[in-house]
Amino acid sequence: MGRAPCCLKVGLRRGPWTLKEDNLLIDYIRTHGEGHWRSLPKKAGLLRCGKSCRLRWMNYLRPDIKRGNITADEEDLIIRLHSLLGNRWSLIAGRLPGRTDNEIKNYWNSHLSKRRCQLGDGSNHNWPPPPFLL
Repeated sequence: MGRAPCCLKVGLRRGPWTLKEDNLLIDYIRTHGEGHWRSLPKKAGLLRCGKSCRLRWMNYLRPDIKRGNITADEEDLIIRLHSLLGNRWSLIAGRLPGRTDNEIKNYWNSHLSKRRCQLGDGSNHNWPPPPFLL
């Protein structure tokens, strides 16, 4: 049996975020900075769990997130880094400024992994990565 979701506490909202909630989170982080995610929702006036606030900020609301489609150069880099690092999305994202690990993982799973299998390169001969990359 798995661990219970973090948002099962009575009174916490689940599901899509509203514009009002986004603005409360943005305003709070602009004033107080990132971090202390567990206590942030209550202090910001949000009925969300800390994990939900952190993920919303990291994947959607941060001002330095690069919006728009992945470029051909970014795609090539994702493919090369994946052959070295495997599914270590946060390490790959660290080499693509403005892109989130979640965005890269979703792009890989929806576009690149299928294309790679169609080209007959479904195996990953470079896994596990060399120890210096761990």
